[in-house]
Amino acid sequence: AFGVIADIQYADAEDGYNFGGYQRRYYRQSLQLLWDAVEAWAAEKPPLAFVLQLGDIIDGLNARSGESEGALAQVLAALGQLQVPVHHTWGNHEFYNFSRARLMHTGLNSRPAGAVAGPPAEDCQAYHFSPTARFRVVVLDTYDLSIVGREPDSPRYWESLQLLREKNPNDNLNSPAGLEEPRFVEFNGGFSQAQLDWFNEVLKFSDENQEKVVVMGHLPIHPDASNRVCLAWNYEDALSVIHSHQCVVCFLAGHLHDGGYCLDSHGVHHLTLEGVIETPPESNAFGTIYVYEDKMVLKGRGRISDRVMHF
Repeated sequence: AFGVIADIQYADAEDGYNFGGYQRRYYRQSLQLLWDAVEAWAAEKPPLAFVLQLGDIIDGLNARSGESEGALAQVLAALGQLQVPVHHTWGNHEFYNFSRARLMHTGLNSRPAGAVAGPPAEDCQAYHFSPTARFRVVVLDTYDLSIVGREPDSPRYWESLQLLREKNPNDNLNSPAGLEEPRFVEFNGGFSQAQLDWFNEVLKFSDENQEKVVVMGHLPIHPDASNRVCLAWNYEDALSVIHSHQCVVCFLAGHLHDGGYCLDSHGVHHLTLEGVIETPPESNAFGTIYVYEDKMVLKGRGRISDRVMHF
């Protein structure tokens, strides 16, 4: 069994609203909801094997108030109460607060010592681990191609900016207004070819060893488990890698705070978790996934529904 949680986006700030102005965001309260999740996970019998934190652990507001390091210390202190590993994927809010270079030296760099690292680029936060026989978890970096978190003089930044400008002529690159493909906005990102090639090799290994694989990344990669905006830029490329193998059973994502789910044409479950940040104080948004030979059972709390995912 393992825990799942997404989009905590903690900040020591008054409640606010999303960019559309219609979804309330409970910045301060999100830390308390995280503590509640930690308490519930710690009481699980038998104990959990690990927890997956799906990105946007603190809000970009922290960068403006100079509170990034302090806010990160607070959420990591809560997760640190768990006696099991916590695996983090990086979202856009990580990059509003920190450079990639800095993130590599924080508790959000959860690549285990001795873990098989991702693609050639040192700062690509992709890796995989096997918590038990014939079961593997792959962590993907959905902002490998991105203009957030990349140094403006880096080749990856220019490659990403060029792609974004081709698809998004708006002055404000965070605006999807009028776009044919509204996912091409600055707060999203995508996969480099190096990461896709690496991912393909990992899945080849899992196929050969008859493993079941769960993949996680901050951005959803299936339109039916999201909306047209909150998607990885080149989500089709990631899907085609997955669909060329037998082993993947589930893709876990965050980013879209309303959550989403679909079972795709190849029998892969795409689960987008509801975000803690837009969860009222009397509710919550986290879950525990129990893994069996032929299915995974999600026990959701608060806004997250229970679900049985057969494979």
